[in-house]
Amino acid sequence: MSKQKQLKLGAIIHGVGGNISGWRHPDAITDASVNFGFYKQQAQKAEAGKFDLVFIADGLYITEKSIPHFLNRFEPITILSALAAVTSNIGLVGTLSTSYSEPFTVSRQFGSIDLISDGRAGWNIVTSPLEGSARNYSKDQHPTHPERYRIANEFLEVARGLWDSWEDDAFVRDKESGVFFDPSKLHTLNHKGEFFSVQGPLNIARSKQGQPVIFQAGASEDGRAFAAKVADAIFAGHETIEEAKAYYQDIKSRAVASGRLAEDLVILPGISPIIGRTEEEAESKYQEIANLVTIDKALDFLGRFFEHHDFSQYPLDEPFPDLGDFGSNSFRSGTDKIKQTAKEKNLTLRQVALSVATPRNEFTGTPEQVADRVELWFKEEAADGFIIAAALPKGLDDFVDLVVPILQERGIYRKEYESDTLRGNLGVPIPVNRYTKVEATI
Repeated sequence: MSKQKQLKLGAIIHGVGGNISGWRHPDAITDASVNFGFYKQQAQKAEAGKFDLVFIADGLYITEKSIPHFLNRFEPITILSALAAVTSNIGLVGTLSTSYSEPFTVSRQFGSIDLISDGRAGWNIVTSPLEGSARNYSKDQHPTHPERYRIANEFLEVARGLWDSWEDDAFVRDKESGVFFDPSKLHTLNHKGEFFSVQGPLNIARSKQGQPVIFQAGASEDGRAFAAKVADAIFAGHETIEEAKAYYQDIKSRAVASGRLAEDLVILPGISPIIGRTEEEAESKYQEIANLVTIDKALDFLGRFFEHHDFSQYPLDEPFPDLGDFGSNSFRSGTDKIKQTAKEKNLTLRQVALSVATPRNEFTGTPEQVADRVELWFKEEAADGFIIAAALPKGLDDFVDLVVPILQERGIYRKEYESDTLRGNLGVPIPVNRYTKVEATI
């Protein structure tokens, strides 16, 4: 009898939160985004809930209108290294841009975290949507959307090659013979491509999970193609189960078409549960956070998706303005969805801004109701699991304490970790070292 498929869970540690005014909530720790104690508490709470991973998002450009969390927050590599020392089983996933980084440095950084954590590292590959990022990296122009994905493809190709610099048994470390390593098991990459020229080898070996787990979050056509080909896990975002199912089937089909198995990658939509002991309490919690957002702040939040466009110039209660190609070189899939929804539902600018800034989602209700929705999405193949992005300061605690036990009792979520590596817990394969693989086939 085959073992029942198990739900996967992650938690995004988002400091004072993804809501533009969430820091004003009575329960919020106002310096949470740069408060190591907060990050440690969140990571250890997620680990107590047997989560697969914690996730650290990032960005490279801010303005005075950015979300408060974005203004002053830890850099992912740094905070993940610290969290590795205070956790034991949970995966450690961080965002890092391929558009404004160098493959050798990034490979070394994530390779180091993978060894520090004993095989729990993951890299969320992003191409950096915000055009202003170029100005922070001595660039005159932000790469176009298609070019950013060509860069990302080659960047990852180089990184994976560097991670295989050392075969797993290369380091002999024999004091008596004086042999520290076997030179025949050290490999130089010598990559020369369109964007990068990298000799190698990398000066750090593979961990016991082989290579860091590759996450990707793109939803555009370029993003989907890239994710289906290279990702081990996908951080998705959908408002309805119908959208999520269509995306799930599309990505899995693309993966199979590229020669992979459907189960070689897991799809994890981000959700922001609001949990109350009663439906009324859950609704009250939603209103608490929604009422903190003024229309001015909502317009600022909306503008971020459209290259920091100034929405205050338009009438609030007239139809959402025609923005043409605004956003096409930034959050393409997100801005396309906003414009499409506004047009289909004939929404005003006020309605769009408030709905984007304080979205109402179906994962709001009692613990049983939220567990029901999680189980439905999981069993209907809309998701392999979820990334929990807490809508409220104590949202992760509520999910772990109130919803996780229900999912465990239903037999769809673990009571203990299956593995001590991120790949092992996610159930994605360990990449065979390309040089060992070649030798094995001779």
